[in-house]
Amino acid sequence: MQFIDLQAQRAQMGAALEDAILKVVRSGQYILGPEVATLEAQLAAFCGAKHALTVANGTDALALALMAFGVKPRHAVLVPSFTFAATGEVVVWLGATPIFVDCLPDTFNMDPASLEAGIATAKRLGLEPVGVIPVDLFGLPADYDAIEPICAAHNLWILADTAQGFGGIYKGRKTGSIGRIASTSFFPAKPLGCYGDGGAIFFEDDSLRETLVSLRVHGQGMDKYDNVRIGMNGRMDTIQAAVLIEKLKLFPGEIEARNRIAQRYSDALEKRCIVPRVPAGLTSVWAQYTIRIAGGPKAGARRDAVAAKLKEAGIPTAIYYVKPMHRQTAYARFPVANNGLPVSDRLAGEVLSLPMHPYLSQADQDRVVAALVAALRA
Repeated sequence: MQFIDLQAQRAQMGAALEDAILKVVRSGQYILGPEVATLEAQLAAFCGAKHALTVANGTDALALALMAFGVKPRHAVLVPSFTFAATGEVVVWLGATPIFVDCLPDTFNMDPASLEAGIATAKRLGLEPVGVIPVDLFGLPADYDAIEPICAAHNLWILADTAQGFGGIYKGRKTGSIGRIASTSFFPAKPLGCYGDGGAIFFEDDSLRETLVSLRVHGQGMDKYDNVRIGMNGRMDTIQAAVLIEKLKLFPGEIEARNRIAQRYSDALEKRCIVPRVPAGLTSVWAQYTIRIAGGPKAGARRDAVAAKLKEAGIPTAIYYVKPMHRQTAYARFPVANNGLPVSDRLAGEVLSLPMHPYLSQADQDRVVAALVAALRA
């Protein structure tokens, strides 16, 4: 059994995918070929954003947004600790300070109360809070109704990190259309993934487009040898754009399938462990289906034992994230809201992600459930 079965998806696309790749190979336009512009238009239309700009990967998408915002030393950016390192990494790249905030135990997403505390922490340390990077973790949009007023009150921009959540819906708004800039990743394991690295930035502000296009190609101006700002090499290659054009055709149906599979998991497991919750009005794309195995101080040991039993039964699992960012060696020196993030610390010992992809059969899902129930009883 595969944790994420990309070959099942490839079989679904058939020859159309191979023909699209071969077309690029024959064209010789391997960087910023016509498929890139086509994909950007389709991505913008899909999520309802005015502009979409493809980039080399999801980390570059975050970094380019921060560069466009003018993030610099003595600036503070509020980020959740319970997420992948890229979210905080890019803040440090630009010499600014990440302030780590806690998450909510039921959705895994940024806790608005901890965000307020993190802003106060930044000011107490003599830093200037300039922005917030909420993460749509595991495919579920963050609590933007709570986060947006806080940001407005403190004059902070929002960079919505929807690397795991692209295609989700927050009370009628699709991810990608939320925040001053939204970013996503097309890493192969993502709900919408390519066959290498890729990412995109979404925004409404026309004035940002020229800056972001320039930053994506070394900060070039009217001529590639007239660089008017410090930029990066952040372009998406044309083959990845061709792959994503084909995958985008399947994506709405795959989101529906992911939600059916997630609901089936929850129905079978809600009395056995703590299952993920989707608040009313929200749609997750279920980048991960993540349960919690409670056990008090020994939760981590119990979770690891359950994962080991599942492995013996041929069931792959994953732990996202075994260490929150504020506990990692490279980031332990940076401030945290309220001098502690108890929910993030607790979740790190409880979470376990089960196989999730649109082509997971009911028979395989039943195997997962049966093996998990047996492991929990052991």
